[in-house]
Amino acid sequence: MHGQARRLVEHQHQPIAVKKSRFHLFRSHAQTAITAAPMNDSTQDNAPEQKRQSWWQRLSSGLKRTSASLGSAISDLVKKRKLDSAMLEEIEDTLIRADLGVTTAARISEAIAKGRYEKDIDESEVKTVVATEVEKVLSPVAAPLSIEGAKPFVILVSGVNGSGKTTTIGKLTAKFTREGHKVMLAAGDTFRAAAIEQLKIWGGRVGAKVIAREQGSDAAGIAFDALTAAKAEGVDVLLIDTAGRLQNRTELMSELEKIVRVMKKVEPSAPHAVLLVLDATVGQNAISQVEAFGKTAGVTGLVMTKLDGTARGGILVAIAEKFKLPIHFIGVGEGIDDLQPFTARDFARAIAGLDD
Repeated sequence: MHGQARRLVEHQHQPIAVKKSRFHLFRSHAQTAITAAPMNDSTQDNAPEQKRQSWWQRLSSGLKRTSASLGSAISDLVKKRKLDSAMLEEIEDTLIRADLGVTTAARISEAIAKGRYEKDIDESEVKTVVATEVEKVLSPVAAPLSIEGAKPFVILVSGVNGSGKTTTIGKLTAKFTREGHKVMLAAGDTFRAAAIEQLKIWGGRVGAKVIAREQGSDAAGIAFDALTAAKAEGVDVLLIDTAGRLQNRTELMSELEKIVRVMKKVEPSAPHAVLLVLDATVGQNAISQVEAFGKTAGVTGLVMTKLDGTARGGILVAIAEKFKLPIHFIGVGEGIDDLQPFTARDFARAIAGLDD
């Protein structure tokens, strides 16, 4: 039984200006600025002398706004009432408002009804069913990002303005470096000088070389030079940043296609992964982003950031149900360890407000 879906408001980002490339696509690697800095203990995060929270604690804390919103609504609905069709419809509407998606909301509603109709039901029962059904949706898409099978393994990172692309690249660089991989970064977000500098800082912190040019340069040319250098220098992982772009700006989206096309001149199998970084705070607009970037860039996997800043974390469930794309990482904070591999059970229980 389906409740009426509420009107969902898309959050739009401001368009970014297109600057004409000042460099020819195949400008030589020698003319590309390269920044590198050695690993230094002083550049590492210096956490206070206190017990660090576990990942589960950070995840459940980060999803508190989502779980609290969902939990309080469920608590109000089931208080001193027997389960009937009206309550089921209200529960379904609540799940839809939490951005879990119509399909998943209907499935959860049906699961709650089984064996409980016209009986007293408590909040914990409903939350347990929510967690179980959400885990069923997420388990098939919870997949670690494997960087085996190619050297360098080329990862193209895409997303709209403000999604957290560059920060995500920095955190992934730290992760891969800790695992013993040689990492190179390409500063392909040439629209923002700040993005180039931010990537250089991350490279310096973990000892990863950064291929960069001045603001306004041709991103495809940078990707070409970076991949050429990565192959020559025995790099294990090449991460390529790209400019934030709106999914409805076709001229900007075509730049992604160009980057992919140019890289294949150096390595036909590249890129080996195309990650789309999604900002959880935009809610339903994330769905149109997955659709657009999937068509243009051939997205192979997802990273969702800023889950700690919204009550709309359920959108990840709706995306999993609709697109079946692998979800590799989620972020629940600004710390370097607040981006972690995605696990279905932990996310499902955290979003339902259950203990580990």
